[in-house]
Amino acid sequence: MGYTFGFGSVLIVFVVILVASSIRIFREYERGVVFMLGRFWKVKGPGLVLIIPIVQQVVRIDLRTVVFDVPAQDVITRDNVSVKVNAVVYFRVVDPEKAVIQVARFFEATSQLAQTTLRAVLGKHELDALLAEREQLNADIQKTLDAQTDAWGIKVSTVEIKHVDLNETMIRAIARQAEAERERRAKVIHAEGELQASEKLLQAAQRLP
Repeated sequence: MGYTFGFGSVLIVFVVILVASSIRIFREYERGVVFMLGRFWKVKGPGLVLIIPIVQQVVRIDLRTVVFDVPAQDVITRDNVSVKVNAVVYFRVVDPEKAVIQVARFFEATSQLAQTTLRAVLGKHELDALLAEREQLNADIQKTLDAQTDAWGIKVSTVEIKHVDLNETMIRAIARQAEAERERRAKVIHAEGELQASEKLLQAAQRLP
């Protein structure tokens, strides 16, 4: 009698544990990639999902947009100027199956790819473009990165360059260039003023009897 009661209790506990381990609840922004005996079966969720313990395994994937900083990268521009550039990237998983099967640790992979893409794209442009054409460069990097991550089920929606840092020598050179440009413009304005003044004097002289 006692043995039967004990066995029944163990059986009940086992069944409860089995049922509890088979239940998964996925939030609205989550999906479960289910494998059956090691092979992909289907993507399930959101809501209540039943999993067969041992036979099935599930990987939970978050579909919300992820934001990460690209650490400062050393970039050599097309006109051979060395700068440090950092950026921020916004991406999300659009195909959970690919994100699990096609790449290991998709977050780290996307982060590493963003760094190499940033260097590659910016290296094709001159310094003036990095400083003046920020929006176009953002779009170029986003388009290139998104095309590469498409096979992983990743959608890169936005890339924003945050800072372009120059060394002190380059900063001084740019300051000298700006000063020279201001002086040139001042001389042009001064020359134009003298020309206009001389033309007015000539016109006045021509009116004299």
